[in-house]
Amino acid sequence: MAERSILVPEGLEGQRVDSALSKLLGLSRTAAADICAEGGVQLSGQVVAKSDRVSAGERLDIEMPEPPRPLEVVPDPVPGMKVVHDEDSFVVVDKPVGVAAHPALGWKGRTVVGGLAAAGFRIATSGAPERQGIVQRLDVGTSGLMVIAKSEYAYSVLKRAFKERTVEKTYHAVVQGLPDPVLGTIDAPIARNPRHDGLYAVHSGGKNAITHYEVLEAHRRASLVEVHLETGRTHQIRVHFSALKRPCVGDLPYGADPTLAKDLHLERQWLHAVKLGFHHPESNEWVEFESGYPEDLQYAIDRIRTS
Repeated sequence: MAERSILVPEGLEGQRVDSALSKLLGLSRTAAADICAEGGVQLSGQVVAKSDRVSAGERLDIEMPEPPRPLEVVPDPVPGMKVVHDEDSFVVVDKPVGVAAHPALGWKGRTVVGGLAAAGFRIATSGAPERQGIVQRLDVGTSGLMVIAKSEYAYSVLKRAFKERTVEKTYHAVVQGLPDPVLGTIDAPIARNPRHDGLYAVHSGGKNAITHYEVLEAHRRASLVEVHLETGRTHQIRVHFSALKRPCVGDLPYGADPTLAKDLHLERQWLHAVKLGFHHPESNEWVEFESGYPEDLQYAIDRIRTS
């Protein structure tokens, strides 16, 4: 760690330690508070908390944390990840649950790009180093089909296709109860949930989000629905059905019934990307790929059907 010493100027007399650090070092208030929480700030030789006050002329000694290491792709085999289609311009994989699309801050688990690297696949170099070749993402807790670009040309074409919404993304979800109407559209903006880190919510100040759905099967405890996304917001399906009071079965963070999830042996939301269609980046012909339900989701829907 790097150490810095600063004399408190008169203009900061009486301010909180985290506020003074933020202004002196150009840090966010949260980052300054984190340094205090680690015992990294001393005022005139005494360790202080973020809420303590500073006095002009006192010496602040700060242990600055090491800058975060750049994210990188580490080859790491992904058990259960299937290659559905492979050719020179792109590869389509069936992503298992618990796997991220690419490395991200705070994520220490396996990734699709790491799995492809371990299997000897060479993908496009376009995009940020940790997201090279990635033209779409699936949540860690969502399984199903993803396409990854292998050529630079395919990357640009597919990236544009997703941006212009010409890609057909079809999901199956099992939601609690019965949505009303049984064929409908959810048009509600989505933003980060201000009360819960990592979650999202319908919010008037959020980004435009549109979900089309159709009930395929209605059962006593839950319904199987087919979902088509017009937009691609983070957690979009989960947030929209939660807002309807019909959360995905097993999706405890978004209000699902834990008793039902336990009965179905579900440890994640019942949500699967079953079909992916797009224009081939080289020939422009329409191509489609399909994925069956993984074991945990198949068990749950079978149990719902027979209960």
